[in-house]
Amino acid sequence: MVAVHGATLSLKPGDRLAIVGPSGSGKSSLLHLLAGLEQPTSGTVIWPGLQDAPRHIGLVFQGDSLIPALDVAENTALPLVLAGMADTQARQEAVAALALVDAADLADRLPEEISGGQAQRVAAARVLAQSPRLILADEPTGRLDHATGAHVLTALLTASDTTGAALVVTTHDPAIATRLTTQLNMRDGRLMAAADPAPDTEAP
Repeated sequence: MVAVHGATLSLKPGDRLAIVGPSGSGKSSLLHLLAGLEQPTSGTVIWPGLQDAPRHIGLVFQGDSLIPALDVAENTALPLVLAGMADTQARQEAVAALALVDAADLADRLPEEISGGQAQRVAAARVLAQSPRLILADEPTGRLDHATGAHVLTALLTASDTTGAALVVTTHDPAIATRLTTQLNMRDGRLMAAADPAPDTEAP
């Protein structure tokens, strides 16, 4: 079985792209290819203008992927610490990123002490803290209620505005997709153009 095939995609700084499709359509596989987590069996993935590209790419996973032994702020700060930032500064950056997704009050809690929806917000904050050049978000609102999901997407859009990063969001929710400038449909591993793309608007 081929997860992704016949897909051609080009992204520029500041692009906002929604990839819409049902579970099993290949959306997650495509993001993993873009992030460099998987290698294509044919074709190429290139990042022109980005040296050591994966370090400039932030991926919000579909699962929260938090480390149980670390509190929320430590989980959020971990990529910064691994990149060489001092612990104190990394924690400050982490708390600021948590505030963007309305989760600063969770900073001292362990993953087992927060809900699944809260954990997804923390996962988004962990990416935002890194100020990546390309933000990939795999169903970032799928486990959240409408209001919280809209808030998380707004944080991702704000991060894109602030840093000039391209933003790619996979979703099965048309209301989420229409907040991004361009939409593509994915079916059976193939990308297809969606009609009438709409610019970002405020969430209802």
